[in-house]
Amino acid sequence: MLLSPLYELQRDEYLYLAHGRHPAWGYLEVPPLTAAQAWLTNAAGGGFWAVKFWPFLWGAATVYLVVRLAQRLGGGWFAGPLAGTCYLGTAFARLNLLFQPNSFEVFGFVCCLYCLARYLHTARPGALYGLGVGLGLGLLNKYTTLFFGAALVGALLLTPARRLLLNRHWWGALGLALLLWGPNLAWQLAHGLPVRHHMQLLQASQLVHVEAGTFWKMQLLMCLGAIWVWAPGLGALLWARAFRPYRALGWVPVLGVGLLAALHGKDYYALGYYPVLFSFGAVWWAQRLQNSRWKAVLRPVLVALPLVLLAPIFPFIYPVAGPAEMLALRPRYIGRGFYRWEDGRDHALPQDYADMLGWRELADKTWATYRALPDSVRAHTLIKCANYGQASAINYYNRHRPMPPAQSTNGSFLFWWPAPQAYRAAIIIDDEFHPELAPHFAAYRRAGAVTNPYAREHGTLIIVGRGPDAAVQALVRREQQAELAAWEGQ
Repeated sequence: MLLSPLYELQRDEYLYLAHGRHPAWGYLEVPPLTAAQAWLTNAAGGGFWAVKFWPFLWGAATVYLVVRLAQRLGGGWFAGPLAGTCYLGTAFARLNLLFQPNSFEVFGFVCCLYCLARYLHTARPGALYGLGVGLGLGLLNKYTTLFFGAALVGALLLTPARRLLLNRHWWGALGLALLLWGPNLAWQLAHGLPVRHHMQLLQASQLVHVEAGTFWKMQLLMCLGAIWVWAPGLGALLWARAFRPYRALGWVPVLGVGLLAALHGKDYYALGYYPVLFSFGAVWWAQRLQNSRWKAVLRPVLVALPLVLLAPIFPFIYPVAGPAEMLALRPRYIGRGFYRWEDGRDHALPQDYADMLGWRELADKTWATYRALPDSVRAHTLIKCANYGQASAINYYNRHRPMPPAQSTNGSFLFWWPAPQAYRAAIIIDDEFHPELAPHFAAYRRAGAVTNPYAREHGTLIIVGRGPDAAVQALVRREQQAELAAWEGQ
């Protein structure tokens, strides 16, 4: 209900759906858990709501754990709903609108900390094995779970809970996590640890623009509507005697967020550390109001407060406003980080919003260009895209049309490059015309472009070349092989 029909799927969502069409134990961008979900989505037809099912599911599961933890800590009916509205009134609502590994990442972190809290409360070994499952699936979802694991071990060492490290069930849980992660780890080793190259590219193109001041400012903005809950929750975990048995859960976000800041990680990488603080903060408020004569009035007001505080930034959390409306809001919000992209500059729309526009137009125009080719040429046509977003979106919207899949030398598409053949035509999707290629074709012309002014792909060209010579075909093949060798560290 809160998704404007003016927006399409987001760039990365198309990529993960493409992963689902090529099942494997690993990909150049992420581990395979998201691809497994994508495989099921594709099997169900790949429709819009089939795609959105997964982030909705993991978001709902996270809300359940956050609310349940507050209840198990003795917070009662007030603490549970307060912890839940803190989650819904902050950046998590936006996160759980997109089919990306981030939704499960947050759920996985919360699941692990929930299990740790259960163990510290009950000393039941089953809770530790639940933590092991959470870590293992987290590693199958996103490699940032390694940083979470480091923060978790560091937090245990800093508190009396360090005795847990001598518990055989703790090591059994770690063994279970390693067993679950093992196939993907083997895939990484077999391919020369491409995650190293991915991190280098990420550092050079995106993380280099992350400034310490911006990172910490976004930590406040992302959960601003609930800061009055999570900040007391963190303080209580670290210093309050009543929460002393759970002190390690306070050190995990301190160490985890600090580690991300030191490594120039993206601000939203830290989101998974906050929901547990909502639970403890809600319990802290429940204790403060226990004997207040105003509690009958204050409790419902405080439960609603995170959603009320969300109102000023509501269009940036839920994409209810169309592109023109978001552009109109820009003068009021510029400089607050909402319009800043990964390149460190402010743009006309938030990056995710611009990345949810123009894809169907690109796919339809590519299909029209392909259909305009003679029948004898179509079966021998290469569709080459400059990046994975273009190739993934073209393949998604044309999945029921008789057209060869779009290819790219970007990301995991390197593994899906077709066998060598003599092409009679090439459809090139790029942001430049590349006139230097014209001499290598019998005919070379622009066939169309993305015209949506709000799209991140605005101006992307659709170029068609007929009769490519042997040199240009060999050049494309060498490009693919060189990229693959770089990823695999050869």
